Amino acid sequence: MSSSSRSIELNSVNNFSRDELKPVTKHDEDVFVDSSAAKIDIEQDAEKAHSVLNRQFNLDAEVAQLNELGDSFKQERSLWRRICSLDLGFEFEDKRYMVYMLGAFASAAGILSGIDQSIISGASIGMNKALHLSAHEASMVSSLMPLGAMAGSVIMSPLNEWFGRKSSIMISCIWYTVGAILCAASTSHHLMYAGRFILGVGVGIEGGCVGIYVSESVPSTVRGNLVSMYQFNIALGELFGYIVGVIFFDVHGGWRFMVGSSLVFSTILLVGMFFLPESPRWLVHKGRIGEGWNVWKRLRDVKHDNNNLEFLEMRHAAAQDKELRANESRFQAWFDLIRIPRNRRALVYAVMMVSLGQLTGINAIMYYMSTLMGQIGFSEKRSVAMSMVGGAALLLGTIPAILYMDRFGRRTWANTIVLFTLGLVLVGVGYQINRETNLPAAEGVYLTGQILYNMAFGSYSALTWVLPSESFSLATRSVGMTVCSTMLYLWSWTVTYNFDRMQKAMTYTGLTLGFYGGIAIVIGIPYQLLFMPETKNKTLEEIDDIFSRPTIDIVRENAANVKRNFARVFRR
Repeated sequence: MSSSSRSIELNSVNNFSRDELKPVTKHDEDVFVDSSAAKIDIEQDAEKAHSVLNRQFNLDAEVAQLNELGDSFKQERSLWRRICSLDLGFEFEDKRYMVYMLGAFASAAGILSGIDQSIISGASIGMNKALHLSAHEASMVSSLMPLGAMAGSVIMSPLNEWFGRKSSIMISCIWYTVGAILCAASTSHHLMYAGRFILGVGVGIEGGCVGIYVSESVPSTVRGNLVSMYQFNIALGELFGYIVGVIFFDVHGGWRFMVGSSLVFSTILLVGMFFLPESPRWLVHKGRIGEGWNVWKRLRDVKHDNNNLEFLEMRHAAAQDKELRANESRFQAWFDLIRIPRNRRALVYAVMMVSLGQLTGINAIMYYMSTLMGQIGFSEKRSVAMSMVGGAALLLGTIPAILYMDRFGRRTWANTIVLFTLGLVLVGVGYQINRETNLPAAEGVYLTGQILYNMAFGSYSALTWVLPSESFSLATRSVGMTVCSTMLYLWSWTVTYNFDRMQKAMTYTGLTLGFYGGIAIVIGIPYQLLFMPETKNKTLEEIDDIFSRPTIDIVRENAANVKRNFARVFRR
C-alpha cells in the first residue's frame, strides 16, 4: 500500500537527506524527477523510479541495513522486553487491514470519552435527588470531568515521551476504570467529585494520545479519515450515553449504572490494545530503529519504494531533531514549541482550530441536553429520550468526515462551520417562539436547529483532532498536543461550568445565537478562509515544510484562491 500520493524531486547526491526532497505537483500523482529533469511516474515506471532512487540514495543498501537491524532486534529481544512492549505481534499479510484495524480500534477509545460526557445528562436527574445536590454542586459534577481532562492533558506529554503512544492509551483505561467505580459507588458529592475528576484524567490522556498514535502510524492518504474516526466514536459514545440513560431511567438507583457504564468499554479497549503495535515514529524518535522498522513492515508494504523512502525520511527527521536537542540546553528544549517559528506557527494554528470547536458551545449543549429539551417543553422522561436525537445527529455528521475529508481536503471541510452556525440560529429562534400558544412550532424549529447544529458540528469537530495531530514536528508533537488538549478541555470546562450563569445573563437565545454563533461568524469563518493551510495527502514530514513558510505567504495564497473561486462563481 502506498503511504502517500506525494511527489518528490531527487537531486544527484549519494547520501540521503530530507533537505534534498522537494515537492513537485502533478495532479496528486507520485512522480520522481531525476537530475536530468525527466519526470518518472512511480506507478507506470516503477523499475525506472527504483533505478533512480538506488542511484541517488542507495535505497537497496539502506533497506538491507534496516532488515538487518530488524532481525537483530528480534534475536536480542528478551522475554521481559516482550512483556513490556504489551504487543502480541498480531499482523495481516495485507498491510491495509492492519492499518485499518489500528485506526479503528485505537479510535474506539473515543467511545469512553463520549459516554462520560453525555451520561451525566440523564444521570443527573436521579443523582441530584439521591445525593441531594445543590445547583452549584450539580454544576461542579458536570464540569469536573473537563477539569480533570486538563490535568490528564498535562501529564499526557511525559507519558507519551516515556512510555509511548500506545502505552499511554492503555494507562488512560486504568484511570477510566477507577473513576467509573468511584462514581458508581458514590454516597456523597465529594466522592462523585473525585470519580468525575479521575474520569476526566483518563479522557485527557486519551484525547491527545489517540490522534498522535493514529497519525504517526497510518499512511497520509487515510490519515484524515482514520483520525476522524475518533470523533465518530466520541459521538457514538455520546449516543450510547443517552441510550443507557433511557434504559436505566426507571430503574431504582439507575444513575449508578449510568455513571459506571464506561467500565465495560475501558476493559474491552485495554484488552484490544495488546494486539496493536507501538507508533513507529515514536520508536524511531527513541532510537529504536530496528524495532521501528519491524513495526513499519506490519503497517506498510515495503515492496513499494515510496514506503521505504518515507521511513528513511522519518529516520532522518528524527536524527535532525536529536542533533538539534544535543546542542541546546534543557530549558531551550522545553520552549522549542514557541521558540522556533515553524513550531510556533503550528501551535497558533492548532490552538485556534481547537478553540473554535469548543467555544461554539458543543460540550455545554451535550452536557445539558436533557435540561435544554425540558426548557423547550418536553417532560422530564421525554427530555432524556429526546436527547438521543442530538446524539444521533452528531454521530451521523461524523460519517461524511470519515469518508470524504481526505478526498476534499481540510479547508473544504472547515466550511461546515457555516452550517452549524445556521443551526445555532434556528435553536435561538426556537426559544423565541411562544411555547404556550405555539408549542409544536417552538419544538419543531428548536429540534431542526439542534439536528442541523449537531450534524454539521459532527463533521467539523473531526478537524479538532486531525489538525493538531498532524501539525507539530516529531520532537514537539507530544507537548504540542498537550497544549491543544489542555486548551480544549479548558474551554470545555469554561462553557460547561458557566452555562447556567451565561444563559441567565444572556438568555438561551443570546447564548446560542449571540455568543456561540458570534464566535463562529466573526472569528471562525474569516480565520479559516485566510489562515488555514491545506495538509491533505501530505506526510507528517512534508507538513513540516508547510509550517516552515511565513504565515503571510499562506495568507496571500489563500486570499488568491478565495478571490479566484469567487470570480469563478460570479462568471457562472
